[in-house]
Formats: sequence, C-alpha cells, structure tokens
Amino acid sequence: MNQPTARTLDTDTINNNDAGWAHLAPRRRSFGVWFKDKGWRHLVGVVTTIFAVFPLLYVLSAALNSNGTLVGSSGLFSKIDFGNFTALFSDTSRPFGRWFINTLVIGVVTSAATVFLGAMAAYAFSRMRFKGRRIGLLSLLLLQMFPQLLAVVAIFLLLSGISDVIPALGLGSQLGLIMVYLGGALGVNTYLMYGFFNTVPQSLDEAAKIDGASHVQIFFGIILRLVTPILAVVGLLAFIGISSEFVIASVVLTEPESQTLAVGLYSYVAQQRSENWGVFAAGAVIAAIPVMALFLFLQKYIVSGLTAGGVKG
Repeated sequence: MNQPTARTLDTDTINNNDAGWAHLAPRRRSFGVWFKDKGWRHLVGVVTTIFAVFPLLYVLSAALNSNGTLVGSSGLFSKIDFGNFTALFSDTSRPFGRWFINTLVIGVVTSAATVFLGAMAAYAFSRMRFKGRRIGLLSLLLLQMFPQLLAVVAIFLLLSGISDVIPALGLGSQLGLIMVYLGGALGVNTYLMYGFFNTVPQSLDEAAKIDGASHVQIFFGIILRLVTPILAVVGLLAFIGISSEFVIASVVLTEPESQTLAVGLYSYVAQQRSENWGVFAAGAVIAAIPVMALFLFLQKYIVSGLTAGGVKG
C-alpha cells in the first residue's frame, strides 16, 4: 500500500485551507452599495471643487481676453493674450503699481502690528491676574457683535478732526488707515489668541521664573515659539482682510496715489457704459498673488507647529 508523501500531505492541507477560507475573502461590492457608502461623498467633493474653481477660471479667462467684457467670448480661454495686463500698467491716470505697493505696505505693517499687539494682550489676559481682567475679556467679546462698518461715519469725523492737528494721521493718510484697522482687529484677534495661550502649560512659566526669567523673557523666549500656529493664522487672516477691504479704505484714502488695490480697481467698473471688466479681472488676478504667496509661506509654519505640539504633548 502506497504511503502518502509529505509533499502530497502539504498540498492537500493547502487546498483544504483555501477551501475553508474562501468564504471569508472580500467580495466585490456592487456600484449601488459603494455609492451609498462612500460614492456620494466623492460626488459632493467633485461638485464642491467645480463650484469653487469655476469662478477663478472665469476671472482668469476674462483677464486673458482683451475684448473688454465678460461675455465677449464663447467659452473659457477661447482667446489668450496679455492686452489687459499691458493696459493695466500703461494707464497713467490709474497708478496700478502704486496701488499694489500701498496694499503690500499697509497689509504687512497692519498684520505684523496686529499679531504683536494681540499676542501681548492675550499673554496678559492668560498669564496675569489683575483687576478688571474678566470685564476686559467680556468687553472684547461684546464689541465683536458690532461690525466696523457701523463706525464709518464716526471714523470719518474723527480723522477729519485729527487732520487739522496731525495731518499725518488724518484723512488721506495711510498711517491713519493702519490705526483704524488696528483698532478694529485687535479685539477679535486678542480673544482668539487668548484661547490658544491657555493651552500652553503654566508649568513652563513657573519653571522659567524659578530660573530667574522675567515676563518679557518668558513671552519672547518661550511663549511665542509655542504659539507659532496661531500667530501665523492671525497674520494671514489679517492680511487677507486688509487686502480685500473696500469701504473704510475708500473713506479714509481720498487721494488716488494713496489708495489700495481694492479701491483703485473699482474705478475700472465704477462708471456705467464704460466698464472695463477685462482690465479689472487682470488686476484682481495680480492682487491675489501676494495672498497666495503668503499662504504658501505660512503653511509650513502652521503644519510644523501643530506637528511639534502633538509630538511633545
């Protein structure tokens, strides 16, 4: 009688195991089951992406079409030229380059000052105990209920009166506009940073105080390095808001040479029957470049700060 070899036993064992585990192998799901489970999420993502990207593509197409109207072409990118960009910089009555520089200066200065002043105020509310601290926090929260637009008339009258005493801070001055922006953004940014400062353990402050560190050394040497993500977010949001702000800038900046991009570009479409939407779109595309560059620059700091905080605990 022939005895089964080891090879035959191993083969039979494998075949039996395959047959036994075959019912546990994943089966291919139908399209209806997949769509009900995950497919509809992909559909929503695609529709949302198209909804967000289409206006950007339409503006870029209008900027690259020198017909001068938004409906002058039969489709997107049917005609590509740089006539609108050439007209944007060759128009001597509208100093686009000056507007661009003004926007950068006002945006950078205001964003940096907002981050610095907001961080100092948030540190004081988070780490120090003084009389009126709770009332101050509640006041900052309540003031955010009223939009800055309600104070346009008061801002105009205030700067008009300051112009008679200190012209550098009055109407038509960029420094006066920066002061107005700082006053409006300090409250919400302080409260936003205050919540983030509270997440930093106070044991770090106590250990630094034992070593003889002062509040200034703790603030600049320890706290600011740990709260880099919120500083980057506040700076980015402040710059975006200032770059696109129109109402207050149009009231304060009365001279064309001192205006920002938001105010200056409006002159291309302000008059009926003479709108130049193509040049306006070209200016809007160029105005978006600093915001995109700042976002890409600060993104790595936000990601690295969150990652470091999660690792160190």
